[in-house]
Amino acid sequence: MASTVSERVRKRRDALRAAGLRPVQIWLPDTRTPGFAEECRRQARLVAEAEMSDRDLAGFLDAAFTDLDGPDT
Repeated sequence: MASTVSERVRKRRDALRAAGLRPVQIWLPDTRTPGFAEECRRQARLVAEAEMSDRDLAGFLDAAFTDLDGPDT
């Protein structure tokens, strides 16, 4: 007899748990909602304005990237 969908899902989840994994639920913004694109543009403008007014940002980012790359690169 063929297994039901719920049985197959349970079996798959049990196998994943046996492999040391666990399920995680992630909530993301709904990109289909009205106003989403405009809100993205608004936030991008704020970030761009903040970057242009922060004279120390470029030096900070350069130092951070150098630290990530390590001394031998």
